[in-house]
Amino acid sequence: MLPLAKVHAYGNDFLFIPHDLAEGLDPQVLARQTCARYTGVGGDGLILYLIAPDGTARMRLYNADGSPSELSGNGLRCLAALVMHSRASAGEAPLSEVRVDTDAGWKTLWLVARAGGRYTFRAAMGPPTNVREEIIVAAGESLKVTTLGMGNPQCVALVDALPEPARFARLGPALATHPRFAAGTNVEFAHIELPNRVRILIWERGVGPTHASGTGACASAVAAIAHGGADRDVDVISPGGTQRVEWRDDGVYLTGWAEVVFEGHWVPQPDVGRSR
Repeated sequence: MLPLAKVHAYGNDFLFIPHDLAEGLDPQVLARQTCARYTGVGGDGLILYLIAPDGTARMRLYNADGSPSELSGNGLRCLAALVMHSRASAGEAPLSEVRVDTDAGWKTLWLVARAGGRYTFRAAMGPPTNVREEIIVAAGESLKVTTLGMGNPQCVALVDALPEPARFARLGPALATHPRFAAGTNVEFAHIELPNRVRILIWERGVGPTHASGTGACASAVAAIAHGGADRDVDVISPGGTQRVEWRDDGVYLTGWAEVVFEGHWVPQPDVGRSR
């Protein structure tokens, strides 16, 4: 049996298995099996992780469909919450900050508040890259979008009103898998309600609709600031709740919470496979 923890941020949920205990297993198959909503534990992604004695951590993220991903802002925060939870369970002193090594580089998170198993962090997400507007034709529609990197690929459509469910279900996957994006992209539809408030819907690469996204919130804020006249400090509201995004001279900062749901064990299925 494999030790497994479940942590979520605003309903964006992740499963965590220690990297060394999953050694030899195919991580993509493992992600598909554990993240399955009805036959597995259920999650938007699987994170294989290591926590060092000094509290620094390492993460490797796989989406629910098994595809690897460079970074998740909410997954990053969930791992920081798990670090704090693990230290508390071991009777160790809490940390004021957590540093995590990701495939998009080192990220630092500062603890803002704690309430039970819920931890609020302000995370330095780094500067956005290659921010630009372009026109993309998808699902029969021509859309003006902002494309950028936020540690992972992002495509944000600033809209006068969020799309209805049928249109969202059509445009989301069409953009996420568009030939314009060789490795696929995360997609957000963002409506600027006030200069300091943006409301979004998210279609995540390798997952589909999600309640929230940390990097998606950051990307939506950057698009709203760069091309929609929004303030540089905004609340980004997704179906799961509100996160704060600040775009400062030294990069983007994301503030929000994550909470540990449970710790237990998962029984690997016979066809989990061995990595090659």
